[in-house]
Amino acid sequence: MPTIFSKIIAREIPAHFVYEDDLVAAFLDISQATKGHTLVVSKALYPTIFDVPEDVAAHLFAVATKVARAIQKAFNVEGLNILSNNGEVAGQTVFHFHLHLIPRYVKEEVSFQLKNNTGNLSPDDYKERARLIKEALL
Repeated sequence: MPTIFSKIIAREIPAHFVYEDDLVAAFLDISQATKGHTLVVSKALYPTIFDVPEDVAAHLFAVATKVARAIQKAFNVEGLNILSNNGEVAGQTVFHFHLHLIPRYVKEEVSFQLKNNTGNLSPDDYKERARLIKEALL
């Protein structure tokens, strides 16, 4: 089923494109959380990062780097957040893989907070979590 991003890529919905090739498109996010907030989107419909083929993901991240540098140059940004929500539990609302490039300026009113569990985990907890991920990589 087409997503809003599929419709933007097909030019059925207007958007301000900043980059496009055979695999990836980048356009301004309509919300403009900060000046220059851009989405980098796979042209093919992959719902989450778990579905994106490695070659497409590698290309998408290379394009994200290129666009991030252009945003930095265009707006003289202090920093940049790269955000991707994958799955409903992670806050994903458009099930078409994409990265948010969110430029950061001095005293900008955007915040991201992750829970810090450093004091709640033992060395064995870290070892076990690392072991499980390494096993899954095989």
